[in-house]
Amino acid sequence: MYQLDSLGHVEAQKAIQAAQAELNHRGQKAVIAVSDAHGELIALLRLDGAPLPSVVVATNKAWTAARERKPTRQIGESSRNPQTAFDIAYFGDSRYIGWGGGLPVVINGKVVGAVAVSGLSEAEDIEVAQKGVDAILAG
Repeated sequence: MYQLDSLGHVEAQKAIQAAQAELNHRGQKAVIAVSDAHGELIALLRLDGAPLPSVVVATNKAWTAARERKPTRQIGESSRNPQTAFDIAYFGDSRYIGWGGGLPVVINGKVVGAVAVSGLSEAEDIEVAQKGVDAILAG
């Protein structure tokens, strides 16, 4: 029988709370998404005043990071590389996204889900998402 380790709602809540606390500390507004190992949404929080398009972007970042087992920024950089670039549309699903801010959660060498943030600069999205990942890894 095939078994899959995956994040659940308890871990998703930890990530949401940690990322929200960081956003509150910074006085910023964004969307936080947490997905399971398949990339499917477990939890989503849109802070008041966060950009509406960021709901879809954050969800797609989490989906992409979990499905591809790597940070979304790495996928985006690969698709823009002048020597080895590829059209991200060839991944076969319009949900794939290459903007930074989607981070896989790796436990015992396995990707068990992802945390993503959208609504800030790419660097800030990554920093805040990392707070969510760190909260999960801290137990």
